[in-house]
Amino acid sequence: MSDDAVSPEEVRHVAELARVDLDDDEVDRFTGQFADILEYFETLDEVPEVDRDADLANVMRPDEERTSLESEAALGNAPETEDGYFKGPNVS
Repeated sequence: MSDDAVSPEEVRHVAELARVDLDDDEVDRFTGQFADILEYFETLDEVPEVDRDADLANVMRPDEERTSLESEAALGNAPETEDGYFKGPNVS
């Protein structure tokens, strides 16, 4: 696959969606890197599938009820709490 499989405009568009500012040198570098990544995916498509064992067993342990921390103890080291809950940063 050649480097032109991904255009600089597509790289700029992806960067804009990710809210990442790229200069022209970075766009050129990522254009080639994206093309290489897509080539790797094409290579993976060529890997033959293998037969899978249809009978899968649940390897998870059964749930067990155990004593846990009281809410006050669990919240004791939290930087911020509100109304008995952990409080995290606002995410926009």
